[in-house]
Amino acid sequence: MTTQIRGIDPLFQPIQIGSMTVKNRIYMPAMHLGMCENYEVSDQVTAFYEERARGGAGAICVGYASVNELSANVTHIGAHEDAHIPGLKKMADAIKQHDCRALVQLNHAGRYNHSMLLNGKQPVAPSAIASNLTREVPREMTKEDIDQTVADFAAAAGRVKAAGFDGVEILSGTGYLISEFLSPLTNKREDEYGGPFENRCRFAMEIFSAIRKTVGSDYPVVVRMNGNDLMPEGMGRVELREYARKLSDSGLVDAVCINVGWHEARIPQIVTSVPRGVYAYLARGIKEVVSIPVIASHRINDPKDARRLIADDMCDMVAMGRSLIADAFLPKKAEEGRENEVIHCIACAQGCFDNLFKFKHVECLCNPRAGYEFKMAAVQTDKAKKVFVIGGGAAGMSAALSAREKGHDVTLFEASSRLGGQLYLAAAPPGREEFAELAKDLATQVQVNNIRVMLKTTVDKALLEKEKPDAVILATGAEPISPPIPGADLPHVAQAWDVLEDRAHTGKNVVVIGGGAVGVETSIFLGEKGTLSGEELKFLFVNRADDVDKLYELATKGTKNVTLIEMTQSVGKDIGKSTRWTMMQEMKRIGIRTDVTTKALEITKDGVKVEGSEGIELIPADSVVLAAGSKPVSALKETVEGLGISCQVIGDAAKIGLAFDAVHQGYAAGRAV
Repeated sequence: MTTQIRGIDPLFQPIQIGSMTVKNRIYMPAMHLGMCENYEVSDQVTAFYEERARGGAGAICVGYASVNELSANVTHIGAHEDAHIPGLKKMADAIKQHDCRALVQLNHAGRYNHSMLLNGKQPVAPSAIASNLTREVPREMTKEDIDQTVADFAAAAGRVKAAGFDGVEILSGTGYLISEFLSPLTNKREDEYGGPFENRCRFAMEIFSAIRKTVGSDYPVVVRMNGNDLMPEGMGRVELREYARKLSDSGLVDAVCINVGWHEARIPQIVTSVPRGVYAYLARGIKEVVSIPVIASHRINDPKDARRLIADDMCDMVAMGRSLIADAFLPKKAEEGRENEVIHCIACAQGCFDNLFKFKHVECLCNPRAGYEFKMAAVQTDKAKKVFVIGGGAAGMSAALSAREKGHDVTLFEASSRLGGQLYLAAAPPGREEFAELAKDLATQVQVNNIRVMLKTTVDKALLEKEKPDAVILATGAEPISPPIPGADLPHVAQAWDVLEDRAHTGKNVVVIGGGAVGVETSIFLGEKGTLSGEELKFLFVNRADDVDKLYELATKGTKNVTLIEMTQSVGKDIGKSTRWTMMQEMKRIGIRTDVTTKALEITKDGVKVEGSEGIELIPADSVVLAAGSKPVSALKETVEGLGISCQVIGDAAKIGLAFDAVHQGYAAGRAV
């Protein structure tokens, strides 16, 4: 199946950024990948970016890169010394050989840097105000510090040009040093760099002016800036629009790439609950007041959305970052009419942002090759084997695809009527629908790779004896645990999985037992029942059917009273750091009661008897939902091995884990056959 675009496709028209012509409108923005050591460009990071260039991106911005020793840490790309130029040149050459424009983003972390990452040195900032991320108080920069930092940015830009990159981007947002000078929240200076808007812009404008003097008038300079800081008492949409106008009018900048939010902002920016392309309105507002190209960012993960934003004049170009981590060949697939084959980023953050918090390099749930391109080239088998993959969830489909890629004869068995498994459970709560997209994407890959699929088929000893496969990959998943609580078998008690799949009715007062990921997701799923949908809310709002406060209440307060109980001291411990805070915030907003250090003693017809910090009490409930975890289903392993067939057990069938674990284990298992 192909997608044909009638007439001129706006996504694949060239665009001019200063003196640089870019072949299409897809821009891969800079993202910290954690793939460098001691600032040196590694084979790993070079191969990562080369794959995205080969995949058809119009321009790739790498980084961010350092401007001095206080600006970054050793896992960043280095640009603060001449010794870094050879490594930068290697990366530029790798990208440019695929007709892709290459840029480097320069940045200074300011108060977001941590003394632990600076060999004990104190971070610097416009004012001595602690960061909510590091809790450290930075040193206020002197005029000499400011002058030196301006010079450092210019020198680093000169190195970028000397290394052969097509352009340079300066990060002027996200809560880093330049935006700390811009914002009255973090800039309390009383000299020429503080106070009024013009003064707060001075540091940025001095940097851009110094860079322009160093690189010349015809070298492309892009600024990555916020459209809204999303910070109380910070820079909002209106003032940042004026900043963009100032950049455009100065003649120092050739394009702006519009970011949103600081890292410490409490409004979600990158997680799966953020609607696709929702922040493009900020790019639109800036495009209305500037005369240079505007690049829109955030949650643009589908060619259709990217094309629509450009065609609707919301922006001139789209930044697709994690989208190209998930599928390096998204641009080529879109240009060739194969958009149905795109593997979409689902904004889970399990392999990208969560990895960085663990001081690991970036990986991807959707793309197990991401970060391993330098050592995971496709390998063909010398002898094709007959491979049975049993279980059509994330692990099973991933295993089938990698075994097929290796050249094996693969059959994928699934007991239910569709592929996808627990990905559809993960997709059930509001704002988590993207997990179903991954299920569909993997199923499409299974189809286009001509893998034989047997739905509604249970594999047993008789089938194995008849077909005699050479190898079996067991991906039979898990099943929910029924905890030994008296009353768990009463008719008003249901498993969370049944609730999420709408196979169980729940009453007005619901108690959810178990505060892990499934319990949290189920609580939100139930708490949202009866709230206004986005479509309903827009209709009522544009027709002024009710006041804004009432509409907000109807959009956030459902019709059920939900209580979540958890034996330990916290809920959602198995949810990634990037996502957990947003889900906790959502639970609070929709009014879910959370009782921690609370043990369920008995389920009665009237509710749940619990023991908590206040002693024993009965929580009234019309319905009780069990979310006590799951256990592996792998009984077939003994049968397979008893027949002398090679067997690998993966995913939840081996050990309960995340979807990330399932996809990566499946990929490795297929390659191992």
